[in-house]
Amino acid sequence: MARAAATNSQSGGKPDIWLAAGVRTPFARAGGALARKDALELSVPVVKAMLAKGGRPDLMSWGAVIPNLTISNIAREALIEARGDPTVPAFSTVMACSTSMTGAFEAAGMLDGRSRNLALVGGAEAMSRIQIGLSQPLSDDLRRFMEAKTFSERWAAIAHVRTGDLKLFIPQIKNRATGKSMGEHTEEMAKGWQISRTEQDEIALASHRNAAAAWDRGFFDDLVLRLDDVGRDTTIRADTSLEKLAKLAPAFDRTSGQGTLTAGNSSPLTDGAAAIWVATEAGLARLPAETPRARLVDYDVSAIDLFNEYLLMAPAYAIPRVLARNGLTYEDVGLWEIHEAFAAQVATHIKALQDPAFLKDKAGVTATLGRFLVERVNPNGGSTALGHPFGATGARILSQGVKELYAMPPGTWAIVSICADGGQGTVALLQRP
Repeated sequence: MARAAATNSQSGGKPDIWLAAGVRTPFARAGGALARKDALELSVPVVKAMLAKGGRPDLMSWGAVIPNLTISNIAREALIEARGDPTVPAFSTVMACSTSMTGAFEAAGMLDGRSRNLALVGGAEAMSRIQIGLSQPLSDDLRRFMEAKTFSERWAAIAHVRTGDLKLFIPQIKNRATGKSMGEHTEEMAKGWQISRTEQDEIALASHRNAAAAWDRGFFDDLVLRLDDVGRDTTIRADTSLEKLAKLAPAFDRTSGQGTLTAGNSSPLTDGAAAIWVATEAGLARLPAETPRARLVDYDVSAIDLFNEYLLMAPAYAIPRVLARNGLTYEDVGLWEIHEAFAAQVATHIKALQDPAFLKDKAGVTATLGRFLVERVNPNGGSTALGHPFGATGARILSQGVKELYAMPPGTWAIVSICADGGQGTVALLQRP
């Protein structure tokens, strides 16, 4: 399968790179409590809070997946709107669900231990504020109309307009190359890997229960800032059960009678923003001493052939490769933070990681990786319960993983993984100092 990977190195004078937990907004279901804010308005409070803690960063990376015609570089605009130092370079990154995780890897490669020691990284998504576009032919004609200086030129411009050009473009959560939605692709994955509806609902139930318990014991108190009147994630269903989940109708395959993905075992459309720090040791010294941190030991940016493999499988290729090249087994990993785009995708990844044929023939890993401990996955909930604002999920899952890992014994390892549209994915190997 096609693969592209980038791995950090501590050789050649490259400094150790650390991730330090940041903050995020509450995550809210699209059309709900944060529906009136666009991606920039969601980002600014988070950036302000980060700057208040860490001061001036040496660079900033930010991203939003859904385009907005009024914002070309959301990183720069968020920094300026937050009254950050305008001499800080700020650039935008987009890689679907892996957006802000990829931004963290980019920042890791740019920190040099000299002039660049601290990076502010994150992203946002306003699923409630999707901008509708005109067709390209109509856009062309309207532009010519606006630029025209005479009546005849204006008439010539609108005379080109055809009925078929009047359609509007509404962004959809579909892969452009295949024309299929993420849910349709994942239904294919679930059927191909024989992932049952019960397996999916059990993962979803654990996500909601773990997230609710984490909120109740105060785990998220220093990770989530209040925004307007919203202080907690609104997508968590603490009272759900397997019985309630089982009653939900299939959301993507509604006609075959074999659909297993539902609104209950899939991540919801979500509004929110999140951030994380990427730092050298000198950069860490500029943050509050109590900030949870973990060393970024290795990372992988992977891609698969989306025409000959299930769309969201890239992390299943990357995880065993990361572990093998670092001499680790599954049991060496004390914490797994796996993005739950769909419960079926999580179940498939775990099943693939334990399949010798997949590991050898597809991932190309011959090392013995041992037993996968499912009970170590997403102890504080995942995207199914917490929500999934595309551009923010990377920073959310990394900060959450860093905080949980920091409470574990020194030397503990963690894997954080995200699958992304386009047949791509990102994986980070972290270690507790």
